[in-house]
Amino acid sequence: MALELRQQLKLTQQLVMTPQLQQAIRLLQLSRLELVETVQQEMLENPFLEEAQDEGPQVENPDPREAATAAADVAYDREIARDADWEDYLGDFASTSRQSTVRESELPEEMTSFEARYAAKPSLEGHLMWQLRLSSLTERQKDIGEVIIGNIASSGYLHATVDDIAEMAGVPPGEVEPVLHAVQRFDPVGVSARTAQECLLVQIEMLGYTRDKVLVELVRDHLEDLEKRRYKPLLRKFRLTMEDLKEYLDLIQTLDPMPGASYGGGDPQFVSPDVYVYKYDDDFIIMLNEDGLPHLQLSTMYERSAAAAASAGEREYFQEKMRSASWLIKSLYQRQRTLYKVVESIVKYQRGFFEDGVSRLKPLILKDIADDIGMHESTVSRITTSKYVATPHGIMELKFFFNSALELDDGSQVGSESVKALIKKLIADEDPREPLSDERIGEILKDQLKVNIARRTVAKYRTAMDIPSSSKRKELF
Repeated sequence: MALELRQQLKLTQQLVMTPQLQQAIRLLQLSRLELVETVQQEMLENPFLEEAQDEGPQVENPDPREAATAAADVAYDREIARDADWEDYLGDFASTSRQSTVRESELPEEMTSFEARYAAKPSLEGHLMWQLRLSSLTERQKDIGEVIIGNIASSGYLHATVDDIAEMAGVPPGEVEPVLHAVQRFDPVGVSARTAQECLLVQIEMLGYTRDKVLVELVRDHLEDLEKRRYKPLLRKFRLTMEDLKEYLDLIQTLDPMPGASYGGGDPQFVSPDVYVYKYDDDFIIMLNEDGLPHLQLSTMYERSAAAAASAGEREYFQEKMRSASWLIKSLYQRQRTLYKVVESIVKYQRGFFEDGVSRLKPLILKDIADDIGMHESTVSRITTSKYVATPHGIMELKFFFNSALELDDGSQVGSESVKALIKKLIADEDPREPLSDERIGEILKDQLKVNIARRTVAKYRTAMDIPSSSKRKELF
């Protein structure tokens, strides 16, 4: 069989993502802080981008109908601005606070950023090392103490054996125990303990309660029984009344089983809302938070330089940067426009939540919003990722408004978040001596909401909200 070369014409269709589309998709799923960082980085790298001094860039819209709609929106906004008292209207949710005018009149030295005034929170390791250096231990013992502190987890417990510490410090195991004994009595008391019993016993010793043999034995040998509320065997063994046992329990609950928890956690993350929703008369107004986000435009100075470029390499460089700057401006405009439309649709579907709170949250899925605004579900999913909205009932993530449905007896549906809110309220109002079981909560939900919900579903929702079971919520008389 002879081999030969042939030319063949073939027509196929395939989806090709242009760089502009890739950039637009990437910007959709960025959080607000990530978007600000991306824009600022692009301004540093692209000489054709500069911050506009006016209200913002006007992106040309090829569709005349959308241009007419945008013009009508501008006229409507101007009409509202003339008739409304913006200071009272925006309230505490304003992107620019009422104190901004006062701040402008302050001296430069008084306008130090909050980051410069913020004192870093001491770490558990640093706090213990400070005490170790001030202790009366010898230099050799301090070296062992450094190894011990280096093996303490964020919870405050020691995650290494005495033999491991002796090997790392290069000392006999007998020299580790005295140092460990001293470190366990540093602040917070009980740190570097190996078990919960050891941690609590150290605290009992420092409080001077070791003479109470019942208390010591309860902590040392029966901590699991206390946790699982197996009280009757303890009452028989120690010949106690329920009131006496309750006194011991109250004392044990004052101890700290996680001595390093107050140091181990990271700094709190503050959320900056992407959108504000205000109630004005009988309607809701949506405002995008563009505080800190530069309004971009093409630099006129570099445009003149591009026109005067002599070599082909310069012209190609200028054209590439101009094209990249134009894509970024249009992608930002499209992102903000998409975010506004999605929030507007959410407000329409979840108006009951914005009126009365989480109890009236309706079932909602991404497809409902996508069909309403004429976009794909993936676009809605990206634009609602890591985005937050300030509502009259607090700051919520956009994903919060999408929840599954539970069938009611009359054929209608109720959102799962509404059911969770009612479960939380029922547990908060229960008698702590007779807590509600999951089965009883299901019966109450059926009576109040007319919803058929199984006991295991109640348990699933309760667990998702980090609420313990009824046996662990029960308190003694």
